[in-house]
Amino acid sequence: MMRRMGRPGLVGTMARTAVIAGTATAVSGGVMRHQQNKQAQQQEAAYDEQQAQAAPPPPPPPAPVAPAPATGDDTIAELKQLADLKAQGILTEDEFSAAKAKLLGM
Repeated sequence: MMRRMGRPGLVGTMARTAVIAGTATAVSGGVMRHQQNKQAQQQEAAYDEQQAQAAPPPPPPPAPVAPAPATGDDTIAELKQLADLKAQGILTEDEFSAAKAKLLGM
């Protein structure tokens, strides 16, 4: 059989065209997937940043609770101590009244 030299025949041209088209399709598909992944990562990063900025600040710490006024025996003992200080002349009448009002929660 005699081989033909020179340009390829019709079947050879079709085969070469099919290989070139298949390669181009594979390459363009890879490029498209790469671009889609890159865009998805950028959108996710932007979303995460937006969520971080929109997060509410942590609630403020609770206010300290004021100590409850002394009751019962403690109040009586403190009143007696205040009266003793007044009797000794350490506290004036005004200071005694103010301390007593504070102690009784008035």
